[in-house]
Amino acid sequence: MTARTPRKDAVRNRAAVLAAADELFARSESPATITMADIAAAAGVGKATLFRGFGDRTGLIRELFATRLEPIRTAVEDGPPPLGPGTPPHRRIPALLDAVLCLKLDNRHLALALEDTGDAGPYRAEHYERWHQVLREMLDRIDGLADSAFAAHALLAATRADLVEHLVAQQGMTHEEIRDHLARYTAQVIGAGAPDA
Repeated sequence: MTARTPRKDAVRNRAAVLAAADELFARSESPATITMADIAAAAGVGKATLFRGFGDRTGLIRELFATRLEPIRTAVEDGPPPLGPGTPPHRRIPALLDAVLCLKLDNRHLALALEDTGDAGPYRAEHYERWHQVLREMLDRIDGLADSAFAAHALLAATRADLVEHLVAQQGMTHEEIRDHLARYTAQVIGAGAPDA
């Protein structure tokens, strides 16, 4: 039995909902205030369409964020250096952390909305578990580094959306300053490595 092809209006509605949600979260100073009713109105669809398509607000946010994550996921799984699987740890770890940080910087309010969903916390999110596993595997390959699981959590903590928001909105740091700080912190954790690492 073959899967049914979605109707054209369903595909169109889904795209409209994702675009409307994206715009609302990007403009909002407080992502928690964006409701399903707000998104439905902005997309020009009924609330029932949102619940049918995404289950709930968390499901919608998760799917919208997943579209942003897709290029990083593809690069990490199948791409060339520095994100791809053939890259030595001392190059790949900083590249992955920088890519995740840039994603959070470019999508601060959406990332905050996702972390604020309370849906088992950010540490249970599929993308977090994926990045943690990749980092842990890379950290395991670095001589002298103890407790790769904790180190992976600590490194990922430096890319949390609430920290990124604080550094930008409260501390007035630029994107480049935050990226530079993360690069230096990462180097302190993992060491300099071999020249080709």
